[in-house]
Amino acid sequence: MATVNLEIVTPNKKVYSENIGMAIVRSTGGELGILPKHAPLVTGILPHAMRVKKEDSSEELIAVCGGFMEVKPDKITVLASAAELPINIDVNRAKKAYDRAKERLDALQKSQEEYKNIDSMRAQAALERAKARLKATKNPID
Repeated sequence: MATVNLEIVTPNKKVYSENIGMAIVRSTGGELGILPKHAPLVTGILPHAMRVKKEDSSEELIAVCGGFMEVKPDKITVLASAAELPINIDVNRAKKAYDRAKERLDALQKSQEEYKNIDSMRAQAALERAKARLKATKNPID
C-alpha cells in the first residue's frame, strides 16, 4: 500500500507524525480525501475530527481545531491552532465546554440581558472545538 507522511503541528508541539494511507479533512472548501501522490494544495481547515486511515486499514480520529493544511505528493502538513489525540482528551472537560458554549449561544438567541456581551463567533468556535474533541473520542453530541 502506498503511503504519505502526515504531520500535525501546533504552536506548542508536534502532535502526530506517521505514514498513512489516507487523510480525510474538513477544509474551508468542503471535505477532502488526501491520498499518496495527491496534487499540491494549500487550504484552510475547520474544527473537526480528522479521519486518518492507517497502513493496516485501521482508522483513527484526531481532533483538529482549525488552521491550515499543505499537501505535497509525499507529505501532508497540518498547522493547527490546537490538535489532540483521543487518548489526551478529557471527555468530561470537553462535555462541559460544549454545554457552556451551547448555553451561551442559546442565551444569545433569546437575547438574555446577562449574556449581551458574549461574542457569538467566539461561542460558536468554542462549540465547534468541543464537538471535534468529543467526536475524536467517539462521544459525539450530535
